[in-house]
Amino acid sequence: MTEVKPMRADARRNYERLLEEAQRAFAEHGVEASLEDIARRAGVGIGTLYRHFPTREALLETLLRARFDAQAERARALLAHAEPLAALQAWLSGLGDATGTFRGLVELTADALSDESSRLYASCHAMREAGSHLVERAKREGELRPDVTTDELLLLLHAASWAGGHLPGPGGMQRLLALVFEGLRASEHREKPAGAPAG
Repeated sequence: MTEVKPMRADARRNYERLLEEAQRAFAEHGVEASLEDIARRAGVGIGTLYRHFPTREALLETLLRARFDAQAERARALLAHAEPLAALQAWLSGLGDATGTFRGLVELTADALSDESSRLYASCHAMREAGSHLVERAKREGELRPDVTTDELLLLLHAASWAGGHLPGPGGMQRLLALVFEGLRASEHREKPAGAPAG
């Protein structure tokens, strides 16, 4: 087995500075932010950036791995929630907040889920698999339409995240997601309009 050598102190400082500046750059300019600018702001050459992160996806994967792993863990924890549909909605809402951090991350995450060669595939896939248990439980309990798939829900989340960013004021994605979920409820669980006859 090959021994992994610890990073030298100066290399570790460069690595941490690159991550800090990448976080800022992606938040300001989206996932297509200039890697040359990130290196310059970190006070290193572009060659140093590529030694640590050979591709843009490698840099993003390092920044996002913990965030996606946390969403997978949250999905597992929410399986103990008494209300299956509320648990699923809470998970998707948190995932939407996590993927809405950088402009363009929603699309990148969607692409990574279907591309096994992507550096983001493993963490995205683990997150999806954990969420799928929430989907299946909500369907088993009769709270979610039986024909809905996890992939469809993720696509709807991505659409709500993108569209919510074009609505005035905060909370646009959450409002759109609430509207989507009202349509996804199993028919017997949908709220009737005020004044509608029972039965």
